[in-house]
Amino acid sequence: MANTPQARKRIRRNTNRAEINGARMSRIRGFVKKVETAIEGGDKTAAADALKAAQPEMARGVARGVLHKNTVARKMSRLSKRIAAL
Repeated sequence: MANTPQARKRIRRNTNRAEINGARMSRIRGFVKKVETAIEGGDKTAAADALKAAQPEMARGVARGVLHKNTVARKMSRLSKRIAAL
């Protein structure tokens, strides 16, 4: 158990941040899922539009420290490559 005031505060802060970060990750996953379903459906324009919507969300995840920069770069590259192959 936390004994110092700053440790208690850190516990409170960590639970709040975990909730916010979890919601942000869920939102990012939803955007990526829309891109993947459009790719599976074979609709190139819908997939490209979904990717344009997903890009800022993924970049925001990097800016907020939820995802690593290279992870997002890799995912973006793979998704755009799959869209180009349609």
